[in-house]
Amino acid sequence: MVAGFQIMTQSRRDEPELGYGKPPVSNRFKKGQSGNPKGRPKNRKRGLPYDHILGQMVTIREGGRERRVTAAEAFLLHLTKKGLEGDSAAARAALAAIEDARSKRPEEQTLARTIVCKSVSPGSVGQAIDALGMAVKLHPYTKDARYALKPWIVQVAVNRLKPGKLTLADQQVVVAATRTPEKVVWPDWWEARS
Repeated sequence: MVAGFQIMTQSRRDEPELGYGKPPVSNRFKKGQSGNPKGRPKNRKRGLPYDHILGQMVTIREGGRERRVTAAEAFLLHLTKKGLEGDSAAARAALAAIEDARSKRPEEQTLARTIVCKSVSPGSVGQAIDALGMAVKLHPYTKDARYALKPWIVQVAVNRLKPGKLTLADQQVVVAATRTPEKVVWPDWWEARS
């Protein structure tokens, strides 16, 4: 029996140890053989799913009425609303998003296909400006009532101009028509200040 015990012990020494991380020799990968022959699945690590998220339909409420729009449109409407309320950072972001969307459209879609002319009575222009949030009516209940442009719309308009397009007198008219001209980031060539 003692001799049989020694033989068993010796045969166990020849076998490699089995257990966690030590599979049987017959199941191990051969040298040069990959453990994942097909490789990592494609598109497994994509970026954030912006297109999927922004393409979803959401319900928004405008003027007490509900309507369904894409999340991208709702986001752009929210940015535009904030910009119209005077948030200049939101206005810049909304304008950048609009310009980006315009640049991605094919050339043929940017051309106007129909021109619509509509006459407006002088009293309704103020209502349109109010609705767009482009100006504020100062002293609304007096004879001296007038509109003052919000700084974000003045800044957008002035940044589109080329230097020398407006005279100093024209620039002073623009400054006088701006509600808070100190909030406008005037271009370097602009001479008139608040």
